Amino acid sequence: MSTITPPRTEGSAGNDDVRRYVDAQSALDATMTEVAELESSESVEAFHTQLDLLKRRLIADPRAFREVFIADGMAAVAWEFAQPDLSKEFTERLWELMLRNDDVSKALMRFVWNLPLGKKRTFIRAIDKHLSHRYPMFDGYATDWPAQSSIPPYIREPEDRAADFALVNQGYLGYMNLGFTARDIDMFVWLEALRDKQCAEKPCELGEFLAHAKGPKGGCPVKIHIPQVFELVGQGRFEEALELLESCNPLPDVTGRVCPQELQCQGVCLHKHPMSIGQVEWFLPQREMLVHPGSNATRFGGRTDPWQTAAKPPVAIVGSGPSGLINAYLLAAEGFPVTVFEAFHALGGVLRYGIPEFRLPNSLIDDVVEKIELLGGKFVRNFVVGKTATLQDLRDAGFWKIFVGTGAGLPRFMNVPGEHLLNVMSANEFLTRVNLMQGLREDYETPLPEVRGKNIIVIGGGNTAMDACRTAKRLGGNVTIVYRRTQSEMPARVEELEHALEEGIALKVLASPSEFLGDDNGFVKAATLDIMELGEPDDSGRRRPVKTGRTETIYADLVIMALGNDANPIIKDSEPRLEVSKWGTINLDHQGSQETTLPGIYTGGDAARGGSTAIMAAGDGQSAAREILGSIDVPGDVIPAMVASAKAYTELGAAEPTIVAKAHLSDGIEEITVYSPVIARSAQAGQFVRVLPRPDGELIPLTLADWDEKAGTITLVIQGVGVSSNEMNAMQVGDAFTGIAGPLGQPSRLHRYEPGTTVVFTAGGLGLPPVHPIMREHLRLGNHVTLISGFRSANLMFWDGEDERVGKLQAEFGDQLDVVYATNDGSFGVKGFVTAPLQEMLEANKAGQGRTVAEVIAIGPPMMMRAVSDLTQPYGVPTVASLNSIMVDATGMCGACMVPVTVDGKLVRKHACIDGPEIDAHAIDWDKFLPRFNLFRKQELEARAKHGMA
Repeated sequence: MSTITPPRTEGSAGNDDVRRYVDAQSALDATMTEVAELESSESVEAFHTQLDLLKRRLIADPRAFREVFIADGMAAVAWEFAQPDLSKEFTERLWELMLRNDDVSKALMRFVWNLPLGKKRTFIRAIDKHLSHRYPMFDGYATDWPAQSSIPPYIREPEDRAADFALVNQGYLGYMNLGFTARDIDMFVWLEALRDKQCAEKPCELGEFLAHAKGPKGGCPVKIHIPQVFELVGQGRFEEALELLESCNPLPDVTGRVCPQELQCQGVCLHKHPMSIGQVEWFLPQREMLVHPGSNATRFGGRTDPWQTAAKPPVAIVGSGPSGLINAYLLAAEGFPVTVFEAFHALGGVLRYGIPEFRLPNSLIDDVVEKIELLGGKFVRNFVVGKTATLQDLRDAGFWKIFVGTGAGLPRFMNVPGEHLLNVMSANEFLTRVNLMQGLREDYETPLPEVRGKNIIVIGGGNTAMDACRTAKRLGGNVTIVYRRTQSEMPARVEELEHALEEGIALKVLASPSEFLGDDNGFVKAATLDIMELGEPDDSGRRRPVKTGRTETIYADLVIMALGNDANPIIKDSEPRLEVSKWGTINLDHQGSQETTLPGIYTGGDAARGGSTAIMAAGDGQSAAREILGSIDVPGDVIPAMVASAKAYTELGAAEPTIVAKAHLSDGIEEITVYSPVIARSAQAGQFVRVLPRPDGELIPLTLADWDEKAGTITLVIQGVGVSSNEMNAMQVGDAFTGIAGPLGQPSRLHRYEPGTTVVFTAGGLGLPPVHPIMREHLRLGNHVTLISGFRSANLMFWDGEDERVGKLQAEFGDQLDVVYATNDGSFGVKGFVTAPLQEMLEANKAGQGRTVAEVIAIGPPMMMRAVSDLTQPYGVPTVASLNSIMVDATGMCGACMVPVTVDGKLVRKHACIDGPEIDAHAIDWDKFLPRFNLFRKQELEARAKHGMA
């Protein structure tokens, strides 16, 4: 091809551009000609075919190409790691790539995870050297890594945390408070995983097997696959690690906080500084909540309702503590219809009432409950199995199997002089008032003892003692722990004790109370301590504390007893076929099973073990679930009817306690009829209920005045005295209580007496409603009854008309019922107190006249009951007093309703809600008992003033 070159003329500088253009065009033409010639060649056609295939593959699977490029990049990374040390530039670039949280970062994390230990140390040295200016926790991190070097969780400073109930140990995510990002924290946890040795023996999971030992030392009670979890974290696969974790333990963010890892998984870790297993355990679910808010609905929702499919038989779980929750979760996840029956109005058991929120936020318990509900599980609150219904009642209602996870029960006391004094209380009561009933909050009605600025001593050295003392500290108390051994023997978790001491709580060791001293108003003011020394080891392996003969007295405005718990008798008393140990715990049928001696009934946790830990309880619940789901022995055609029946019973138990009728009886006294079908069908004369009027109200014990099983109603008579009772009296038909639990307490002990005798009831004022059902049962039994009903004046009388309750009993039973009225002012009937007519009857008996008084039942104001007791004792007439004293849970768990009673010359305690409410009036030490009714008088007056009721 010829080239034309234009003539060059002066002043034509632009001609250079023209010349360059012509040259370029010529070159392009030549190239296009060559391309056209090559297009038809066999090799180029094959190239286009391959290119087309690559394009289609790129569209279908773009990750394949990213992996190719990543592989090339990893080769370069591997070259860098072949050097003796990593450069600053490479380390910073590598870290930035890891922070991206993409495929590249995961590939890099996997690469480092798979490196030999020496190369991992190279990496750790590099981040220590080059990144510690950005991450202060990396400074010195390489020293003694991996055996003794770890990034600790974020723990708030003592001066910041000791006055509030916010979480103390905030874990790895707590570093966000210092400005670190969520991805930074992922990397901290990843670094912790890099320390893992991936031990073939898996002692953290399986425990350490020792010669001549019954079982392994340590290990994981809920069988978490700990090495595999760390492997997934080490590869950057956090979501998969969580899935594996929750497949073993659906409560990781709960158990991870309260499990004593130093005795379990971490206690047998081969590193000198154990792997932070517990911290990682509760980091993973917390990370999921942070990264994927509301993910529970996505992960657990949309499943087929097991109550609708009715493919598997229904299971009842008694108690919503750690064993009950894990049991319910695992069974619901397998498609079983489950119902959890909980005695309280709030779920969680000991996790909620016993563990303060600075250790375990309630939101985490709510999270577990939400998951169970999304899986189809149901919850029935305010349902006390053993009282509201028996285990057999649940079986009869259609439940195939039952798991009992009711906890340990009754708090222990020392039975030393002065223990009856006001403000000597169990840790259970103190923590229940604060945690469950939120007594620390101004907008709740639960009374608390005065703590701010007061001297508080906590007796005991376990975890409950730590919770109690740290709670009292946050409420403003000057707190001292009193423990009979030395600090090294204390059974509390090391971390909890260290935190308590950091927060300014004093520790007095080798001391044990021998007596509590009181002031003129019946409140404790001091404690006499025996000074101890350590002797020979006892059965626990710890040296036994021995008295030295020396004593010391310290001031105390509040004494909190944290000495452990004994088994609660409610379940065993309601099911005599259930075999229990000499300690009252439920026996298992055989080793390796959680089934009791009653087929189909399983148990675990403190109900079977006595006082133990939440993680051991969770392990028992897990084992029982696996045992249950592997033993379906019900014909498929029977299951739908069982499910339908259990569902109907569940709905009946969860029915809202709604007011269906109301009547004004007298000034300040209202009669309220409430729909409560399961209580109505179980109620017996002499029992009571526990009422919560509103979510932030106070738990109130009220004796059952009547019930109608057919209508499904119970009747309460309420006198407006405090804030809660006045608020209840202001409620109207159609309003609902937050919760009513019962029937509680022992029913009246009825006897058929000989002709010519009479059973005398002394009912003072509001004592008439609880007297009514008891005397009705005596009349039905054939006993003659004498009712002495006392009121302050005639205008306060009620139920006395012909068409009212007492009048109707007179009409029905005629001469079998004698009624005597007494008024203080003489405005109706006999002038004076109920003791006057009673004394006349006793004197007549003494003279051989009138019906013989076989028994006296006194119900009413405490002073009246004491007066009746003092009156009848010289005559030798059996007398009982019905004591609805100060209660919190009314199941014995709190110990608040203790009654000092003399048995065989020794002062012991009874629980009004467990042993009563009817207790031998002549055995009660009234001088010690009566002041209990004034325990929270000051707080009640303050509450009335706050609500304008003063």
